[in-house]
Amino acid sequence: MNKASSSDGNGQEKEKESRFSSTQQSELEALAVSAILEHRRLIAADEAVYEEWTRATSDPSVSSAVLKSLQEEYVARQKKSEAKQQELSEIIDALGYVPQVPVDGDE
Repeated sequence: MNKASSSDGNGQEKEKESRFSSTQQSELEALAVSAILEHRRLIAADEAVYEEWTRATSDPSVSSAVLKSLQEEYVARQKKSEAKQQELSEIIDALGYVPQVPVDGDE
């Protein structure tokens, strides 16, 4: 599983070399666990920002500048999460499986 597939823009799948293809399996597993734990933390933080934005939207005393700031923060967090998810996907593809990861509190 050293190759990752991607689309060439015309819907055709093509193979490309993964940046993790030369990484040893033990290192990949450690990277995958770390990336999964980080992804979980990002999701929790993103949810908190989203909830704050949602609450602020329904509060007429919150200024439009604050609402815009919360929205921009949430969108920026979503872009960061998307990039981290892509990296995690590449690591797992190179590893070939999803490793065991401690449940929150077991870390």
